[in-house]
Amino acid sequence: MNRAELLVRLQRVQQLPQMQGRNIRSIAAVLSTEALLKHVEVCEAQAEKAAIRQ
Repeated sequence: MNRAELLVRLQRVQQLPQMQGRNIRSIAAVLSTEALLKHVEVCEAQAEKAAIRQ
């Protein structure tokens, strides 16, 4: 997966109601593609976990 696709995934996660108010995208500028992939996966998992709790 390329960097642009990862940024789109991260943007989608940022727009979820459970992630509102959290700045999860600004760090993307300094992360390697591999680190960005891990960050996206963690954020997606966190959003899913928060959605289940609601």
